[in-house]
Amino acid sequence: MDSKTLSKVPAVTLGFWVIKILATTLGETGGDTVSMTWLGETTASARESGVNGYLVGTAIFGLLLAGLVALQIRARSFNPWLYWATIIASTTTGTTLADFATRSIGIGYPGGSILLFAAVLVSLFVWYRTLGSVSVDTVVGPRQEVFYWLTITLSQTLGTALGDWAADSGLGYAGGAAVFASGLMVLVGLLYRTRISRVLLFWAAFILTRPLGATVGDFLDKPLSHGGLNLSRPIASLVIGGIIVVLILVLPQRPGRHPSRRAEAEG
Repeated sequence: MDSKTLSKVPAVTLGFWVIKILATTLGETGGDTVSMTWLGETTASARESGVNGYLVGTAIFGLLLAGLVALQIRARSFNPWLYWATIIASTTTGTTLADFATRSIGIGYPGGSILLFAAVLVSLFVWYRTLGSVSVDTVVGPRQEVFYWLTITLSQTLGTALGDWAADSGLGYAGGAAVFASGLMVLVGLLYRTRISRVLLFWAAFILTRPLGATVGDFLDKPLSHGGLNLSRPIASLVIGGIIVVLILVLPQRPGRHPSRRAEAEG
């Protein structure tokens, strides 16, 4: 089969969503491991030293993300290991960047969520106006991939802010996770019972999986006094990462098919 008939991102299956939710959870625990546990952003000594753990963490993960996106663009076909590594890098970058925006800059969770939501909408709008589609099945070349990874990183950052906002509003981490999981179930119902654009539903689900992962991750590692389980962030990250590796090996990993090529095959 000609590789040009295939998208460079995975087909959207149940397995895709399972790994995506785990990847966003890992992004939360992994990002917090670097910015809070290792760099000590939440400790008094770190604040007195003038080192901003959120900003340093964002720089570290941002550079990693940029390198992986460059490799993803240069790749000639879908590579599941490279793809999911890039997703994890985008979600850890989103975690530290959102924390920097909402906590260090001081715009708060509502301000950060509104700003980032607007950024996601602008990215999707410019992508659509430039290339005519924001369907992930059309991600077959460099220009589509640039828009794809930009939108994904913005959505990951938005999801972190939304998750923190929900938890801080009184729902707590478990309550916030339940709300976002319920939202995903509503989208599943819309998928099977309505004719709403599948592309719209995909991006709505993609955004919602991030705050779900964020609240689950916080529930695992935040102190008992804050409604969490107080698990070790590094250990939780290693366990979640190990589960992701197993699922990539076990679950079928195949690229999506470009819609125009699919039509030709069915015609």
